[in-house]
Amino acid sequence: PQLRVEDPANERIAAAYHAMHIMHVRTRRCEWNGSVDTKERRRRASRRRVAVSAGYANTFGTSFRVTTFGESHGKGVGCVIDGCPPRLPLNEKDLQKELDRRRPGQSIITTPRKEADACEILSGVVDGMTSGTPIAVLVRNKDQRSKDYSEMSVAYRPSHADATYDYKYGVRAVAGGGRSSARETIGRVAAGAVAKKLLQAVAGTEVLAFVSEVKDIKANNIDLDKFSMEDVEANMVRCPDPESAQAMIDQINQVRNRGESCGGVVTCVCRNVPRGLGAPVFDKLEADLAKAAMSLPATKGFEIGSGFAGSRMLGSEHNDEFYMENGIVRTRTNRSGGVQGGISNGEHIVIRIAFKPTSTIAVKQQTVTREGEETELRARGRHDPCVVPRAVPMVESMVALVLVDHLLQNHAQCGLLTDEMVANVAVEEEHAEEGSPSSLAGAT
Repeated sequence: PQLRVEDPANERIAAAYHAMHIMHVRTRRCEWNGSVDTKERRRRASRRRVAVSAGYANTFGTSFRVTTFGESHGKGVGCVIDGCPPRLPLNEKDLQKELDRRRPGQSIITTPRKEADACEILSGVVDGMTSGTPIAVLVRNKDQRSKDYSEMSVAYRPSHADATYDYKYGVRAVAGGGRSSARETIGRVAAGAVAKKLLQAVAGTEVLAFVSEVKDIKANNIDLDKFSMEDVEANMVRCPDPESAQAMIDQINQVRNRGESCGGVVTCVCRNVPRGLGAPVFDKLEADLAKAAMSLPATKGFEIGSGFAGSRMLGSEHNDEFYMENGIVRTRTNRSGGVQGGISNGEHIVIRIAFKPTSTIAVKQQTVTREGEETELRARGRHDPCVVPRAVPMVESMVALVLVDHLLQNHAQCGLLTDEMVANVAVEEEHAEEGSPSSLAGAT
């Protein structure tokens, strides 16, 4: 088959691949079509493109890999999970519980789009247990209104992905925003439900997030050691501080009534995280957590532990001093946020993610069309006036995916050789040096 190159400007690569193609054709003793003259063959060859393979960023993870698919106004969305260990009890109810927390139309402060987001497990689960094969999950779209996006097909929404998708691909799914829609996160939340269940089963790890800020309103009096899922789900804004929660709800309603939007902050706390997850250099645990969090729609900031406030402290003020508690090394404070040197230290992992105001608003704004003409746009459609209440399960899911991925990697690297096995190897080597038969000789 003819090879293609996506970047016609890269002439050197194109020429090299073209030469390789010609060599391949000659090796197989193939001949050019005799009906095409030499000049025409050269003209075609000069225009021939070579396909340079590249990642398309729809897959996340190393050992626990998740690929999401689908678009906001397509037939459905979902994910494929690869690398989940076999024999984990799992059913659609486990996933649905998390998807219901993410779904639209759940309160007056979220988008009015009505979707049940009922999930179907298509593969990878047999008799209520994972089989070790890829787990495919599908959620069908039901309540699309593509006509609401007629204006956006011509004019770019300010601060939305409309323009950049056109810059990159030259084509985009206008209705619902396509892959840039938060509806893509359904696959993440479904996969995150599996990751959370695996973390709980193996290590007793708990991943909980809550809304800590909406616009300029901050939550107070939240004990990060004690707040529960029930506390978070007690109100529609998902803030475990009731007084702050009501102020946040009032703020969101105010901007919603004006056709505006506002942003906020989600705080995520991970309890009972095993020590040793992460790596010293490029795969630092906080680096992977940052990438995971910042891959979510509308994210603009990430902090772990003391975050940016730590830059204004002295070393003696910031350092987490060690002490012993029941034979276990602990830290008196947790300004490191549960990660030191890129590796978890057993303390709570505490991160904060900032979300910007929703881009699509009903306020008239200046913009340009695809043809470069300046115009005005008042966007239509159904959108969240503030994304953070529904972002809570999304953040939990991405954090859980990172932790379970590192848990599997850590077991593969550091969990194979037990202390007993190492001791046996040492005995075997000692016997080999003495010339005597090994105590492990004949062992299978």
